[in-house]
Order: sequence, then C-alpha cells, then structure tokens
Amino acid sequence: MSYYYKKEQKNLEKYSYNLKSNGSTEEKDIEVLALKMKEIIQNSSREDKDIVFLCIGSDRYVGDSLGPLVGTMLKDSQVPFRVYGTLEEPVHAFNLKGILKEINKQFKKPLIFSIDSSIGDKNQVGYVMFKEGPLTPGKALEKMLPEVGDYHFVGFVNYIDPLPTSQFLNDTRLYTVMNLAKTIVKVVTKIKVYDNISEGKES
Repeated sequence: MSYYYKKEQKNLEKYSYNLKSNGSTEEKDIEVLALKMKEIIQNSSREDKDIVFLCIGSDRYVGDSLGPLVGTMLKDSQVPFRVYGTLEEPVHAFNLKGILKEINKQFKKPLIFSIDSSIGDKNQVGYVMFKEGPLTPGKALEKMLPEVGDYHFVGFVNYIDPLPTSQFLNDTRLYTVMNLAKTIVKVVTKIKVYDNISEGKES
C-alpha cells in the first residue's frame, strides 16, 4: 500500500515530526513524540472519542509490510487501543473501504492514527514521519483509495529511481522496515507507559 510522499509547501504543512529509525534514535526524541500523541489522545478523550490505529499494507511484499508489522507488534504489546491491520489480518487495497465502514459503524467518534510505508527521496529512507491529517494509500501504485486518518505515521522504506515503482516494494530491505516498525511501536507503547488513558478498551 506504499505511497510516494511528495514534499508539501511549508506554509501548508500542519504539525509534523520526524524520527531517524537506524537504532540510534535518542530516547528523548521518542518521548517528545509520545508526549505529543498523549496530548492529542487526552484532548480527544474529552470528546469521548475511541482511539484506533489503522495499520495499512500487505505481508506479501517486504516494502509494503510496515503497517502489518506495526499492527502485530502493537497487539503483542497489548496497547490499550483498538488496532486494525496485522500480519494475520492485513488491511490493504482490497479491503480498506470495508474496514473503514466497519470502524465508523462500531465507533461513533473514532480518532484514527493511520500507518503506512512510503517511497520518498533518498535522504528520507529510514525516517519515520508523524503528521497531522490523513494519508492517501496507494499513490505510488496509482490506486484510487480513500484518505485515512486524523493523524498518520509513514515510514520511508525506499526511494524513487528509474525502476518501476512496484519493483521498489520487492527491493526494499527487511532490516529497514523492521527498524521503522520498532521506532513507531516504541512511540505508541510510551503513551501507555505515561498514562493508560484508554484503559478498558481492548485491542
């Protein structure tokens, strides 16, 4: 479900945060983003919103497996949020619309954090970006899919070169994807450490 992230004009960009996921990300950087997410979740809880992590992608391609890996790791960590999209039950191009209908039917006011892999510039590879607003899955493969998420994470798994975009999904290193997944999961599990804000809402 990878999409190509095209840099936006700075004056149009909302809250955005970047982490380097090469194993040397400083703990304080993880905590800063976790605190920001805690603030977002606390504000939404006052409006009685349910917290949903929508992890998009397929385990059939290494470059597209970031979302399902994150979803599986979040469930294994027993985070107190609802998680959709795992290695066992991935959310991908063929079922995304149905899953969104299910989420909106089950939750009156969901606050959705969407997670997907991305193709960007060479110097972006290995970075995690957290940003306010939805992402549009499938851009790189020219698929027409709905925008998803009130906030989103993207992990830059590879970069554009003359090869067909679909080939990048096969050429991506699993090492890169795993580092990205671990970084995202570290941030989300830190929220639980700070405050079990959604206690009682099972994943």
